[in-house]
Amino acid sequence: MAKIEKSKRERYRQYIETLLTEYSKYKSINEQVEAQTIFDREKDHYQLVHVGWSNKRRVYGCVLHLDIINEKIWIQHDGREIGIANELEKLGVPKQDIVLGFHSPYSRQFTDYAVG
Repeated sequence: MAKIEKSKRERYRQYIETLLTEYSKYKSINEQVEAQTIFDREKDHYQLVHVGWSNKRRVYGCVLHLDIINEKIWIQHDGREIGIANELEKLGVPKQDIVLGFHSPYSRQFTDYAVG
């Protein structure tokens, strides 16, 4: 029986979901802040957010936001010290399929990644 190759889009979805799920397992110093993953496979939007309370103050913020647009992974926001682009590369995603969407369209030409 022939092995069916996953499409590029499906592989990229799997990579993103695996990484965000792994990152969501890291516990915050503050146990009242939860890391939540949000996966919209229909429109290919993926986020990791922090939700909760710290010192009687509301905590809500996007840590990571990635989209798949035209067979490329767009990193819309990366609030981690170790960039997710590096992790995607380690999984085999070529630089020409990664767009640093948080950089202006003009600045992207000066990176090693795709411009859009």
